[in-house]
Amino acid sequence: MIKVVEVELDTNEMADITDEVRRFVKESGKDEGAVLVFSKGSTGAVTTIEYEPGLKKDFPRVMERIAPYDDYYEHHKTWGDDNGSSHVKSAIVGTSLVVPFKNGELLLGTWQQIVVINFDTRRRRREVILQLLQAL
Repeated sequence: MIKVVEVELDTNEMADITDEVRRFVKESGKDEGAVLVFSKGSTGAVTTIEYEPGLKKDFPRVMERIAPYDDYYEHHKTWGDDNGSSHVKSAIVGTSLVVPFKNGELLLGTWQQIVVINFDTRRRRREVILQLLQAL
C-alpha cells in the first residue's frame, strides 16, 4: 500500500505530517508493522523532531552553521545553480525513515512528530511517499 503526500514549502520550512502518516496507517486496517516515510528528491528531507516554535527556528539556524548557503560548493559549477548547500543538508538529515506501529498506532514518543523539510533555495512542492511495511 502506497500513498503520496504533497506539501508546498518555502526554503528551510518544515511541515508536520504526523497526522497524514497516522491516517495512512489507520486506513490500512493493519494492526502492526511499520511505515516507510520517503522524501522524493535530493534537496528535501524527513526526520522526527518536537514540532514547536523554538525548534522550528533553531533547526534551520543550526543547519546553516553546518552547511551555509553562501559557502562555495563544487556542485554549483556542475549545474550552474545555487543549491549545493541544499543537497548537503538533505544528505545529512536523510530522505527516509521507518516508523513502527502496533495496535494501529504509531510508536512515536510524546514529543516526537514526523516532519518534511525543504532545504532548496526556492519554494518547492515536496512529495513524501508513504509505504506500508507489514509484519510477517
